[in-house]
This record gives sequence, C-alpha cells and structure tokens, in this order.
Amino acid sequence: MSPRDDVERRSDLGDVLGELWHGTRFTVTRRGFRPPIDLVRTEDPAELHVIVDLAGIDPGGVHVVVNERALVIAGQRSRLLPEGRPSYHLLEIEYGPFERRIALPENVDPDGARATYERGLLAVVLPIAQAPPRAERVAIRIRTIA
Repeated sequence: MSPRDDVERRSDLGDVLGELWHGTRFTVTRRGFRPPIDLVRTEDPAELHVIVDLAGIDPGGVHVVVNERALVIAGQRSRLLPEGRPSYHLLEIEYGPFERRIALPENVDPDGARATYERGLLAVVLPIAQAPPRAERVAIRIRTIA
C-alpha cells in the first residue's frame, strides 16, 4: 500500500464517520445551521479576527454582540423557494436560524470592535483589551462593503 492509498483511505473513513456523526440530512431533526468560523489573533496590532461564512444571508438581519470574553453572532438564512411545485432531488444547503457563541481566548475591548460584510463573509475585529475589562455587552453595527 502506498502512502497515497493510505491518505485516500483515511479521507474516505473520515467522510463515513462524519456522516454517521451528523446523520443523513433527511432523517436528523435539525434546527437551523452552524456557520463555520475562523478565529485568528494578530500581534501588531493586537486583535482577534473572527471570520464567519454567512453566504446567502442579508447582513441587515445579522446581530453581533460582544463583551470582554464572548462574541455572539445570530441571524437566519431563508430558503429561496422556486416558483411552481418543486420536486427536490438534493438538499445540502442548511437554512433556518443560527446562533454562534464564541468564547474568546483573551479579554477584548468591546468599544473598539468593528464588523464588515463582504461577499458572504462577516469579519469581526476585536482589539485586545489593554486595561481590565468591564462587564458590559456591546452591539456591533455591520458595515457592508459593496
């Protein structure tokens, strides 16, 4: 067996285990979906960057709230229904309400937080706190980039 065969076999096994874990989309009761997130820290300037894949979601309906150690992103992706009487053959895109609560690895300054939405990606930038944090939640307005 070559190393390439071993990698392909592991990939196939990962796919099978993933399907078992998540179940078939038609048989598992699901409420909304869970958009994928990247969380990256930069040094200069000291910031946390949170990127959320929100393709197909109106940024006006997305709510972003932050405090010193948590970020909450909530909204809803609505299904686009075709005219007439559709006959579905494959449904892989997840729809419905979502809420992601991200525990932040460091204290941040909620007042300095900013968010942009471009090409289906929400980018939230959170400056690392220089002083002890205060216990307050701050809503972040999303700026859409055309």
